This record gives sequence, C-alpha cells and structure tokens, in this order.
Amino acid sequence: MRTTRLLVAAATATALAACSGGGAVDGTPGGSGVRDPYFPKAGNGGYDVGHYALSLAYDPDTEHLTGTATITARATRDMSAFNLDLKGLDVEKVTVEGRNARFNRAGQELTVRPADELDDGETFRVTVRYSGDPVTVTDPDGSEEGWLPTGDGAVGLGQPTGSMAWFPGSHHPSDKATYDLAVTVPEGLGAVSNGELTGERTHEGRTTFTWHTAEPMSSHVATVAVGDWETDRSTTDDGLPVYTAVDPEQAEASRKVLGRIPEIMEWAEENFGPYPFSSTGAIVDRVQDAGYALETQNRPYFPGAPDTVLLVHELAHQWYGNSVSPKTWQDMWLNEGFATYAEWLWEEDEGGDSAQETFDALYDGTYYPDEDADASIWAFPPAEPPDAEDISASPVYQRGAMVLHKIRQKVGDDAFGDLLRGWAAAHRHGNADTDDFTAYVEKSAPDEDFTETWDAWLYGDGRPESP
Repeated sequence: MRTTRLLVAAATATALAACSGGGAVDGTPGGSGVRDPYFPKAGNGGYDVGHYALSLAYDPDTEHLTGTATITARATRDMSAFNLDLKGLDVEKVTVEGRNARFNRAGQELTVRPADELDDGETFRVTVRYSGDPVTVTDPDGSEEGWLPTGDGAVGLGQPTGSMAWFPGSHHPSDKATYDLAVTVPEGLGAVSNGELTGERTHEGRTTFTWHTAEPMSSHVATVAVGDWETDRSTTDDGLPVYTAVDPEQAEASRKVLGRIPEIMEWAEENFGPYPFSSTGAIVDRVQDAGYALETQNRPYFPGAPDTVLLVHELAHQWYGNSVSPKTWQDMWLNEGFATYAEWLWEEDEGGDSAQETFDALYDGTYYPDEDADASIWAFPPAEPPDAEDISASPVYQRGAMVLHKIRQKVGDDAFGDLLRGWAAAHRHGNADTDDFTAYVEKSAPDEDFTETWDAWLYGDGRPESP
C-alpha cells in the first residue's frame, strides 16, 4: 500500500514540475498519509509539524471563513513535494520559506511543491491562504464533525479527521504541535479556543481574539467556538486557571456542575497524577448545536449542560487521550476505556456503585435496561474495532474499562493507582498504542501473568467465560 501511494504522489509531483517548467528533482514526495488502519489518508509523511499559527475570520451570517495558516515543520527526509490535509475551501496562495510554491488539490490532499527541495532535518515554514464556506464532515458512524454552524456562530470539532475542514495541516494524532490562533468575528460575539486567551481587540465593528496553546496538541482536539458566551475566569486552589464559556441559554443549568471543576481537578490529580496542561475549563453550547461532547484540549465541549459524570469523563481525557494520545485510531480504547473507568472511580469515591458493582452489572447484562445495548458490549474486542465506524462503539468504552478493572483485580488497588499515574507520566505529551500499554503493565507487575486478561478481555471475541 505504501508503494502505491508513493507512486501516485511521485506522479503528482512530476506533473507539478512540468506545470512550473522545472526539470527533474532529486528528492521524493513526502507521502499523502501515515497509513492509519482506519483513516489511511489522515496525516502526512515526510515531516513533523512543530507549530500552527492560524488567523481566521468568520461571518456567521454568510457562513464564510477566511484563513491564513502558517505551519512550521521539520523535514524527516529529502522532499521535492509534501502534502497537507484540507477538505473543501479554496486555496488562494501557498508559499514555502516566503517563496511562491506550486500546489495541487485532489480530494482532501493539498500537494505542495516548494521552489527549492527540502533537505532531511531542515525546518521550513509553509503559509496557506484560503477561504470559502467550510464543510461538515460525516463520520463513518454517521456523526458530524468539522465546521458546524450553530444558531449564533459555529464550532470546529475534529475527532477523528474533521479539523481538515477549517485549517490545512497534518491531521493525525501522531503529529502534535503547539498553536497560536487569532479569530476575528463580528463585534458582540466571542471566539473561544484551546490554551490561554492572550488578547482581545475590537476595531471597526469586529473583534479579534487570540489564543495560545503551549503544550503539544493533536489537531482532532483543537477547537474554535464562535457565539454569544457568558465567560468566567477563576482558579483552582493550587492556582490552575479555569476558563468557562457558556451559551446564555445554558448558563443557569450549567452553573452548579461547572462550579465543581476545581473539585474534580483535585480528585483527578490524586488519581492520575499532575495535570498536563496550563489551564482547564469547559465550553457549553446549546443542546441543538452538536450531537456529542468532545474532549477538546484544556476545555472540553458540551452541547448543553453536562452532568457531573460526563464532566469527569471529558476532563479525564486531558490525561488519557489528549496528553497520552493514540498512535493510531485503532488504539481508541486507550482514550475511551480510561475515561470510562474514571467515571467508575468517581462514582465509587462519591458513594455510588463501586467499580466492581459496575463491572458485574455489565458482565451480567443488567447494566442497561435494553437487552441489545447489553449485548453490544461483546460485539468485538476493544483493541480491534472491525471498521472505522466502530471506534466509538460500546466495546471501546465499556469493555475497555473492564480490561482496566481486570488489571486492578490482579494487581490490587495501590499498584493499580500507581499504574494509572505512571502510564500518564511515561507518555506525557506523547503517543502510545496497545502494545506499549500491555508492555508497561507487564513491566509494572512482573510477577503477574496477564495472558488471560489480554487474550480473553482485550483481544478475545464475545463475552469471556468467567468475570
């Protein structure tokens, strides 16, 4: 498969060279994907992104977006051309190191041929000017992401590949970067994003908000939410900034649960280790504005006021999913299994069902009132979703959490707590896959045999014979 893609990319580069009147080139194209098992075109080969500087202007009345993306990256091979992921939108100009570059569009691929070949190890800067009406991306499971117009603005949600609908980049969780984002909107509206708000300036009826994300971030958890917001700034007891933005329609319903963020963060740090980011918070839009919550970095997004358990789930993702991100989308259970188990731990510590009681109810088929929902838990192994449409299905969440509980049963509560904190620390701001996790567990508990846990619970088909 890799050879086929490189041949196609090489043909594209050759065609571009012919269009520009250039001769033969010595390097090779960077590659139009990172061979993710479910989204093979996501991400791009040949370079690593270090930083995105995005300047956006959005008009909700016309739903028109204008953008300039300046991407700083390092070549990991000699390249005559490279690709960026961008779905929809019109590209007006591309420069590399300040010089005009030829470019070509094919589906979600923007292929760029710089005036000079890029050398392995060279840091380069590519700037893309673009505009248009952003598209909404429909996932294989039928959910919508990308750029979603709302009643008073829009929201960018990216999991798994939707960020390519509003800015060009290498849109795969294996390529993290820091971000600076400037968003200009009509005066009276706000623009909320990840990281820290560093500036707000109004001029001639338009307001520009600037945001800075200093810690590495995968593009699928980048966000910008445009609308009418009630914002609040506070800090936790240890000084961590808390920034919340709530649609006025949801302000009253959200007030009590968002007020528990400092308490939840203290609990989470006790269980998962030091918080990996420089601020926390939440974005609460109206119920009809999106179909799901998402663990957008620093401040998760919610369509309507969340309950406490959902807030715990999305904040736990800041450790498991955002800081420790999957190497591929096949490793999604490392995000959702951990965040689901965080729910179980919270309920246990709050005097609700113990994690063991939740595990037993899932195994016995009494957790859900619906028989089909109970049966769906056993549809496939959490580490091997059959298709892209399954990466957010029940086994990834619930059975993924059950795998963690089986580990807890084997090693005991104290060692399990050490394991949770140690895993988050070992891969802080990095990427990991299932093999990394199983190896980490086995190294952490060398006297235990995890064969049954892996074979029956992580990779096995159907419900294991015994709980």
